[in-house]
Amino acid sequence: MNFSAKYLEECISICKQINPDKIEKIAHLVNSIRQDKGRIFFLGVGGGAGHAGHAVNDFRKICSIESYAPTDNVSELTARVNDDGWDTSYVNWLKGSHLNSKDMLFVFSVGGGNLEKNISVNILKSLQLGQEVGSKICGVVGRDGGYTAQVADECIIVPTVNEENVTPHTEAFQAVVWHLLVAHPLLLANEMKWESVE
Repeated sequence: MNFSAKYLEECISICKQINPDKIEKIAHLVNSIRQDKGRIFFLGVGGGAGHAGHAVNDFRKICSIESYAPTDNVSELTARVNDDGWDTSYVNWLKGSHLNSKDMLFVFSVGGGNLEKNISVNILKSLQLGQEVGSKICGVVGRDGGYTAQVADECIIVPTVNEENVTPHTEAFQAVVWHLLVAHPLLLANEMKWESVE
């Protein structure tokens, strides 16, 4: 079996292992945020930051949910990194956005963060603030889910089927899950362009 065939077989295996009921629970949580006029703050680093910006677009445009990502404002982000440091850059941004109990933090992370190993501290501090103010927390993460899975109201852990492909599989399925959510009948508020073209 060549690499491409093996990789696609791994994707099929992951699809079969993800519990759709957990995604349904996230859909209901997201819907409750919209009904309460809350906001979703998408958090990620690296590929997760790219996903966060894309998800903001989709949840705002397709689902009519007020959404933001701290990584979308490069001026503020870099000012906070420069002045306050990377570890507090997201949490201070969230404080400036008055994160509250009507809101949700939605994390895209390969490992989910780790307090003991000091990994993804900017996301960890944001989750701690979310817990303090009573925000809902969801995520799509890899490995064992890390800190995100420990504190989340609901979290999808992308199963590890090959240790050498943890990052590409996790990041690929983050996109699968959030696209499933914005297409979900419970959340879909506005028709998507190509679906409306005859």
